[in-house]
Amino acid sequence: MSVVAVYVLDANVFIEAARRYYAFDLVPRFWTTLEQLARDGRVRSVDHVSRELARGHDRLAEWASGDFTEAFVSTDGAEVLVEFRNIMGWVTAQGQFTDAAKEQFARGADGWLVAYAKAMGYVVVTQEQISADVRRRVPIPNVCTAFGVRYVDTFEMLRELGSRLA
Repeated sequence: MSVVAVYVLDANVFIEAARRYYAFDLVPRFWTTLEQLARDGRVRSVDHVSRELARGHDRLAEWASGDFTEAFVSTDGAEVLVEFRNIMGWVTAQGQFTDAAKEQFARGADGWLVAYAKAMGYVVVTQEQISADVRRRVPIPNVCTAFGVRYVDTFEMLRELGSRLA
């Protein structure tokens, strides 16, 4: 019996798609595919990402708070809080990152996203790349690697799910 992966999407998956390669007016099927995958329990995101998207006051924010709203899950669970504390402890201990990068990470959705994926055994979807030398931000893939959380980009997720947009 094969394990069915569940994918947890970073804000940049939505933002880059909407602004670059899957604009709502050009590739509406991408957005309806995400909606269907969410209904099927294959994709979701976290409440902190929903709040980030809402600040956009644009078509993406409208879609996220409407058609995709049920796919945003709470990060209030005890197991997620434990993982978030572990992640923040690790980030704080890393001399590589500036204090400003650590503060930004603590205030943003990224830590919660990874903590939720770690607690649930899910796969993080992000457009970020791992970077050993970065100092001014804390990349999600660096955190995922440190905590044994699998991560992929949007295209790899779509391939693994067998989704076709054409």
